Amino acid sequence: MPKTKRPRRSEPSSASSSPYAITSRSAPSSSTSNNEGTASLKSAGTNLIAPNTSLGQHFLKNPAVVTAIVAKAGLKPTDSILEIGPGTGNMTVPLLQQSKSVVAIEYDTRMVREVLKRVEGTSEERKLKVIQGDAIKTRFPFFDVCVANVPYQISSALVFKLLSHRPMFRCAVMMLQEEFALRLTARPGEALYCRLTVNTQLLAKVDQLMKVGRNNFRPPPKVESRVVRIELRNPPPPVNFTEWDGMIRLLFNRKNKTLRSVLMTKPTIKMLDENMRTQRALNGASMNTENKTADQIIEDVVAMEQWKDKRASKLDLDDFLALLAEFNKRGIHFA
Repeated sequence: MPKTKRPRRSEPSSASSSPYAITSRSAPSSSTSNNEGTASLKSAGTNLIAPNTSLGQHFLKNPAVVTAIVAKAGLKPTDSILEIGPGTGNMTVPLLQQSKSVVAIEYDTRMVREVLKRVEGTSEERKLKVIQGDAIKTRFPFFDVCVANVPYQISSALVFKLLSHRPMFRCAVMMLQEEFALRLTARPGEALYCRLTVNTQLLAKVDQLMKVGRNNFRPPPKVESRVVRIELRNPPPPVNFTEWDGMIRLLFNRKNKTLRSVLMTKPTIKMLDENMRTQRALNGASMNTENKTADQIIEDVVAMEQWKDKRASKLDLDDFLALLAEFNKRGIHFA
C-alpha cells in the first residue's frame, strides 16, 4: 500500500530566515536618526547588506554613538575629512554635513555602492569621494581630520601609517578594540605597557574618549571597543625612528628581564658589532674612540647607576631616549 505524502511545512521566506533579518528591519530607524534635520539625504533603505565577518566588518548601528564620535572629532566647516571604513555610510552622512569634504576609503565594493547611494541626488553628493581599496596600501590624500571604524586586524598597521603621514593632520578619531586602545595609553609598570605603547607615545598624544559596548554593532563583535583621539606631536621628536624602534623592539622582546639580560645575547652582540663596523665605514673613522667591542660597551652602559638592574617594562619615554643617546654616544647603533 503506497504511503500517503505528508504536506510539506511551509519554509520561511529568505528575509525572515536571514540571521540579520530582524536587524535589517529595525535598522532604517537608525539611519533616519543619523540624518535628522536633513530630509534630502537618503536613508540606507530596508535591504541592508549583511556584514562580511571574514573581512572583520561590524557595522556601528547606534546613532547616539555616531553622533558622539562626530562631536568629539571637533570638526570645522573648512575641514577635509578622511574616513576609513565608511561601511553603509551611517557616519559618512553627518561628517559631510559638518565639513567641507569627505574622502572615504572602503575595501568592500558592496559598501562603496551603498555609501554612494546614501547621498545620490543630494546637495552632499559633490562633497564625497569614495576610493575602493585597501587603506593600508592606498596613498592617503591631504586631510585635516581622520575618522576610522575599521576591522581590528589592521589597527596596528593603520595607526603607524597615520603616525608617519605627512603633511601633519589635526587629529584622528578611531574606533579600536578595547585592549588595543588601552595599550596606546598604558603607563610603565602596567601589564599592557608594550612596544606599541612606547612608539605611539613617542610620536603622538593619545586620549581615551569613550567606551562602546558590543551591542552597538551589527553583528556584535566578541570584544568591547573604545574610541581614541590621536594628535601628532608637532614638531616630532628629534630621533631616528628606525633606530629607536630597533632598540625598543629588542628591549620589549623580553620586557621583564633586565637590560643586561636582554642585550647580552650572542645574536644581539653580533648584530651590534656589525652595525658598529657599518657606521665606521660610513663615517670614514671610528666613532668608538676607545675601540671597544659591542659587549664591552653594553656592560659599561648597563652598569651605570641609572640603568643597573632596570627593565624595559618600568622605563618611560625619557628613560628610553636617554638610553639611546648614551649608546649612540659610545658608538652603538640599533639600525
